Amino acid sequence: MKQSVIVSTYNQPAWLEKSLHGYLYQTFRDFELVIADDGSDERTREVIENFRSLADFPVRHVWHEDKGFRKCTILNKATLEATADYLIFTDGDCIPRRDFLETHSSLAEPGRFLSGGYCKLPMDLSKRISEDDIASGRAFSLLWMRRHGLTGLSQSVKLGVGPTQAKMLDRIVPTHASWNGHGSSTWKKHILEVNGHNEEMRYGGEDRELGERLMNLGLRGKRIRYRALLIHLDHPRGYVNSEDLAKNKALREEVISKGQVWCGHGIIKQDAPPQLK
Repeated sequence: MKQSVIVSTYNQPAWLEKSLHGYLYQTFRDFELVIADDGSDERTREVIENFRSLADFPVRHVWHEDKGFRKCTILNKATLEATADYLIFTDGDCIPRRDFLETHSSLAEPGRFLSGGYCKLPMDLSKRISEDDIASGRAFSLLWMRRHGLTGLSQSVKLGVGPTQAKMLDRIVPTHASWNGHGSSTWKKHILEVNGHNEEMRYGGEDRELGERLMNLGLRGKRIRYRALLIHLDHPRGYVNSEDLAKNKALREEVISKGQVWCGHGIIKQDAPPQLK
């Protein structure tokens, strides 16, 4: 099953470079990268061009002009550019463990979407991780991480458990299997059936809103947060504001209360699916 991995980014070239290097060492090889770039400057383009010379898989760069936070818009454009039937969505500040794509491939099921997890790092450790640490696997070693400043029980558990324990934790931990932007996947046809991301939304729950419409469509989430692991590099979020958060919350509440599936401000700009309008 070929995969298209859609990686969102905006003016974080150093973090994107580290994240992209994680895909060089994936055990699953039948995939392409589609980088959804929300208006980054030339530094990001240079990172992507340099990375292309290292990759033995297709790397697409989907870019639009910087007009503020328009992540949902660029994700919709990247969705249309993706050539595979199965899509994985992640962020350009998340480095995948070498079994990340294989896990998504092996656990994909009809009528489901997969909900992965991450280990969040402090800034000093985010800066310290090198391409060699990613290539060697040290970046996913609990012992190495602790030696270099990682703290917290949740982060330690995610890095420290083996495959059997990870499977068990995914079954028993009560955390809801929501759609998240750092590591969720499903078939492209389902993303198109709900008309993609809602471009009215800014930062704050915009990924989960898509997941709520997928669930209204009839898909069920499947937790793989301990089995499909990423390490999340720290960064500031200067684009967060209370007005956008309140608007996003209201949009999500409407989706849930009305059982909405189709989004009128998605890939197709109309209030109902073409066949029903």
